[in-house]
Amino acid sequence: MTVLIDPPIWPGPRGLMWSHLVSDSSLEELHDFAVRLGMPHRAFDRDHYDVPESAHARAVALGAEAVSSRELLQRLIAAGLRRRKRR
Repeated sequence: MTVLIDPPIWPGPRGLMWSHLVSDSSLEELHDFAVRLGMPHRAFDRDHYDVPESAHARAVALGAEAVSSRELLQRLIAAGLRRRKRR
């Protein structure tokens, strides 16, 4: 079981750069980790948490594995946890 975080390269609200935090095993693991990280539930979006750049190092210190955005997405899909936006 692993929680993954990609680099803070995604522009977002308040002029910050953002990362994505996912689990490659279960949403329960992801939610538990997000609570430990201090992320509000409103930061959850279908299959990931949006994490501001200021929390990236803390997520890694808590045990999240830093990976590329491509690897994060590949592992999320392989785990069967990817939830795409409905059109």
